[in-house]
Amino acid sequence: MVEPEERPSVAGQRLGAPESLGISTLEPGQRPPTMPPGRQISIRVQMLDDTQEVFEVSQRAPGKALFDLVCSHLNLVEGDYFGLEFQDQRKMIVWLDLLKPILKQIRRPKNIILRFVVKFFPPDHTQLLEELTRYLFALQIKHDLACGRLTCNESSAALLVAHIVQSEIGDFDEVQCKQHLLNNKYIPEQDTLMDKIIGYHRKHVGQTPAESDYQLLEIARRLEMYGVRLHPAKDREGTRLSLAVAHSGVLVFQGHTKINAFNWSKVRKLSFKRKRFLIKLRPDLNSNCQDTLEFMMGSRDCCKVFWKICVEYHAFFRLFEEPKPKPKPVLFTRGSSFRFSGRTQRQVIDYVKDTEFKKVPFERKHSKIQSNSNLSPFPSRQSAEGQGERNASASGHQADSPLGRTQVTVENPALQRYTGSLNSQTNGCRNGTSDEADARLKPSPSKQQAEHLSTGPVSRSPQHSESPSAGQMMVNGQKQSLSVGQSPDGRQPSPLTSPLLYDAGFIRADDEDERFPTDKAYFIAKELLTTERTYLKDLEVITVSFQKAVLKDEAMPDSLRNLIFANFEPVYKFHETFLKDVEQRLAQWEGRSNAHIKGDYQRVGDVMLKNIQGLKLLSSHLQKHSESLLELEQSCRSSRRLEVLCRDFELQKVCYLPLNIFFLRPLHRLLHYKQILERLCKHYPPTHDDFRDSRAALADVSELVLQLHTTLMKMENFQKLLELKKDLVGIDSLAAPGREFIRLGCLSKLSGKGLQQRMFFLFSDVVMYTSRGLTASNQFKVHGQLPLYGMTIRESEDEWGVPYSFTLFGQRQSVVVAASSASEMEKWIEDIRMAIELADKSNGPTTEILSSSFSDSKSPEDCSADQESEDDLSSSRSSLERQTPHRGNTTVHVCWHRSTSVSMVDFSVALENQLSGNLLRKFKNSNGWQKLWVVFTNFSLFFYKTHQDEYPLASLPLLGYSITIPSESENIHKDYVFKLHFKSHVYYFRSESEYTFERWMEVIRSATCSSSVLRSSSRKDPLVY
Repeated sequence: MVEPEERPSVAGQRLGAPESLGISTLEPGQRPPTMPPGRQISIRVQMLDDTQEVFEVSQRAPGKALFDLVCSHLNLVEGDYFGLEFQDQRKMIVWLDLLKPILKQIRRPKNIILRFVVKFFPPDHTQLLEELTRYLFALQIKHDLACGRLTCNESSAALLVAHIVQSEIGDFDEVQCKQHLLNNKYIPEQDTLMDKIIGYHRKHVGQTPAESDYQLLEIARRLEMYGVRLHPAKDREGTRLSLAVAHSGVLVFQGHTKINAFNWSKVRKLSFKRKRFLIKLRPDLNSNCQDTLEFMMGSRDCCKVFWKICVEYHAFFRLFEEPKPKPKPVLFTRGSSFRFSGRTQRQVIDYVKDTEFKKVPFERKHSKIQSNSNLSPFPSRQSAEGQGERNASASGHQADSPLGRTQVTVENPALQRYTGSLNSQTNGCRNGTSDEADARLKPSPSKQQAEHLSTGPVSRSPQHSESPSAGQMMVNGQKQSLSVGQSPDGRQPSPLTSPLLYDAGFIRADDEDERFPTDKAYFIAKELLTTERTYLKDLEVITVSFQKAVLKDEAMPDSLRNLIFANFEPVYKFHETFLKDVEQRLAQWEGRSNAHIKGDYQRVGDVMLKNIQGLKLLSSHLQKHSESLLELEQSCRSSRRLEVLCRDFELQKVCYLPLNIFFLRPLHRLLHYKQILERLCKHYPPTHDDFRDSRAALADVSELVLQLHTTLMKMENFQKLLELKKDLVGIDSLAAPGREFIRLGCLSKLSGKGLQQRMFFLFSDVVMYTSRGLTASNQFKVHGQLPLYGMTIRESEDEWGVPYSFTLFGQRQSVVVAASSASEMEKWIEDIRMAIELADKSNGPTTEILSSSFSDSKSPEDCSADQESEDDLSSSRSSLERQTPHRGNTTVHVCWHRSTSVSMVDFSVALENQLSGNLLRKFKNSNGWQKLWVVFTNFSLFFYKTHQDEYPLASLPLLGYSITIPSESENIHKDYVFKLHFKSHVYYFRSESEYTFERWMEVIRSATCSSSVLRSSSRKDPLVY
């Protein structure tokens, strides 16, 4: 249906393709639909390479018929990422509706030129499986750069242009490169960046056009303005803003800086009313953001245009299949009947993956090098032996093909060290949450978000892997003999599987992504693997390091030694085997083993079920661990030698946490398994092959957790009392029966000399206040204690004129204290009131008041304010200096320095929400990213070089830190980056996927945001993020 007479060249001639109409992208495997009868009209379409084509369509034809013709003309399979835009009679740029007749949208076709452009920008260019698609995307990026729509810093701009020049003129030649840049302007400020562009181009020797497109998209997708189309608007205050839509949700910009983002999972409804564009959010108890956001746009038409593209973006990236049309109302219509038409991204990827296409060459305008459609994004690389040198620019060898296509083979010396066999590569969208949108934003058919796509083997995007059998490979169920490094089609595979392996043309190569399967279940399984590695290392602290210290000193009684190690050794050996099973399953899932069959190995529920059933047989050993902790404490009281041994062991680097915590690790690990299985069952639809095993494993571990729940609660409290005992001096019998720890933190106490910093400790029967000693041990000296029985509390900010102050009225003493903020005051008041109620309900005042080592005869309650000032600490210095060495970085000291507080709920969550894995770390003023193995537990991040290290290189206590997303001004143009900052201390961390990013944000936020006992309905429930 294309009219060749009005063009200098026919589509097939220009692209080097046969005269066939090819494959329609909207009707897979079929020719374009037959045109409805009627008069033919001519419509001009401008392509991305700036050529114009004329298409003949029926005047009654819908927009889909024209779009099919354009895609068929280009032999484009993945046409669903593109669209046709034009300027309507209102001078607005709109998209051609595929369902409406063309003449109802374009009144004067002869005067209109439609533009074929990219409509949907995926988050990851590896989801584009065809070379032709990536080439068209590269042309779109080139156009956006030239018109100033894609803004970036100078280095990124120069690097992008260098890749464009490489794809157009080939390998670097200084004279040719300069002349080409003088004749072609790719960015507005190109003259000032000429030297940078030439410098980057010089590094791209051997890079083919397909590789250049790949690298161009790799850089572009990380830019904040990638794929952004701004729509002017104003907020309620009249501030000029711009709205945009992306795969993740609706974005808000001020100028070219993104100031807010509303993820699809948080949006309940999008609507517009006249000039007002409304975003209705899901209720969030932890956010002060209002439920409905309102933006004023230029007109109702502007609102409707933006609303339509939002609906289409949501459907394309979030849904599994095209939404079905609504039934027509009988009498009245309400609202718009507009809906997304076409295949979703999931359908496009599955279609391309499951369908074999005939390889059709295409022409690259302005490029001297021809390329093949439907091939890998990377070229074939012939062995250097027996091969002559090839020209890396435009020359090549004519392939034996009925189409007579030209194929170029290019040597890249930087990559010759890599060899191996091809394996499948899984592509997909970024991970997201499992929340659904509302009826207007049609939800996914299951809890799994459409962004978690596992596309399976794709021969067009090969991934380099090490296979144990390089000589054989499964092809369509048949074993094929392959030479080393040879692909199934006889070509040598390119080792360029990701930017991590390709360092040419990059400013830094130490911070690039690895490619992983993108199904959310994979990342849940990977979290199981990484935390299991850390857990096994924690068990080794007891079974290896502590046992070695005990045997060397022989200070521990034989009965206690047998009790501890006889119950830890079986658990350690069991998890050692389990870790190997998980590692093997993840290797099969990632395609790093000789298992090439999808499905059987892309699950982890069966491994978990086997593990939990084995753990149930070890429940008697798990119950003995709490008994071991009690026996160890009693033995330390009676044996000074054993106490010194345990204290000295805690000072070793391998014991990076208090020793008592390691005794509770097996119980905490059961909670980790429960959380992982809950996420897995929530992610899987009930029909999934792995759902039954995961649900059975969850039932078993829930039963085990319920059985040991009471023991764990008691032992956590006992362990915390023992830990606090080491931080305090001047107090005995802290771990008394029935006493529960509630909260500790820094408050200012009002005395005769004004406000003085004090550390307060709240227990179920008493509240104590202390000050820090002036010795190397830095223990806290107790100054006073107030029994909770009969105590009252009252806010007293107005009475004393001190912000955030309140008064504690005891039976014989009153204390006025001030918190650092309103939220801190609220937490303290709530917890103290709760503790007072519990104390009043008991049988009266406690009979075992904490005995202290005050030198005077006064009781702790009678200590007046002037007797506990900092001046009096000098008198006790000599006695404090005789104390034993002690850690100075415990939670108590961190709270002291950062003027914050934590509750027992926070301690439990910080231990139960353990997370570990590889992160890239960057300091505020550094350029490169450093890859580290990071473990989160006990309010701190611990940094290792690798997961095999015996002890951490450094640690970062998180109390007082804030966790945010880097702003545009910080120039962190990377995905999945979060920022930790406290005063002038700033750290950036980068994770590998959206799932891991959200998990790190969740667990770190649980450590940086303290909660009160009353506001936590259940200690075992994870904090809402």
